[in-house]
Amino acid sequence: MYDPTHLRTFLAVAQTLSFTQAARRLGLRQSTVSQHVRRLEDVTGRRLFSRDTHSVELTEDGEAMLGFARRLLEVHEQAAAFFTGTRVRGRLRFGASEDFVLTRLPEILEGFRHDHPEVDLELTVELSGTLHERLAAGKLDLVLAKRRPQDPRGELVWRDDLVWIGSELLRLRAGRPVPLIVYPPPGITRARALEALEAQGRDWRIVCTSGSLNGLVAAARAGLGVMAHSRRLIPPGLVRLPDRGLPELGKVDFVLVHGHRPAEAEAAARALAAAVLAGGERLRRPGA
Repeated sequence: MYDPTHLRTFLAVAQTLSFTQAARRLGLRQSTVSQHVRRLEDVTGRRLFSRDTHSVELTEDGEAMLGFARRLLEVHEQAAAFFTGTRVRGRLRFGASEDFVLTRLPEILEGFRHDHPEVDLELTVELSGTLHERLAAGKLDLVLAKRRPQDPRGELVWRDDLVWIGSELLRLRAGRPVPLIVYPPPGITRARALEALEAQGRDWRIVCTSGSLNGLVAAARAGLGVMAHSRRLIPPGLVRLPDRGLPELGKVDFVLVHGHRPAEAEAAARALAAAVLAGGERLRRPGA
């Protein structure tokens, strides 16, 4: 019912929110990309994108198809590997940012290890900025992290709002510096928070620094201050703070970035990337 080629094209458009960029990524003409999307819309009987001359956005049905397409392609690749007798194996060094510590990422990794028992998976959990540095140094093969500013690389897993969060009982005092709970450098959310406050001319002071998400959450739950965080990944016990004069933080992209890896890690990295994309919705939900 659903052509894998059309699904891959749909995913490329959904991830880039651009027919032009999707065509460039896939090595297709833009008219071909439009045709693939149109055929998929014909099959589903639903409009998957709302688009005009300036922007492309997923519709509600497109958001639903995003999850289905990822899972369908993952199963398709698993079936193809099974019946062609190809086995994914080798050492794979995977880095995931601290943002995913409290999500269902462990379930995705468990499923990957079950499906690919001959892959020697090594997991590194670190700040997004640190993971990008380790990837550039050839110390990691695949990274799931926030996109760095002005860095176009990476396959989009999802885009989210970056918001201010804290304890529900927290009260910020007018005219006093904003108490900040932050990751150490090169934390991406840390840099964004400081830049936004300085652009607003708002005074701030750092009340807690920790390289561990659990450490930051503990400080925030204790009411020490506020922290910048992804809206869809707000930890239990914390809330998005109402408008208290704090500046807007904009959007944040979570991406998969492939490194210059050894040949034996190539298939394993592609398989894990497919599993992460297929499980994208689970990454937005807290773990058990």
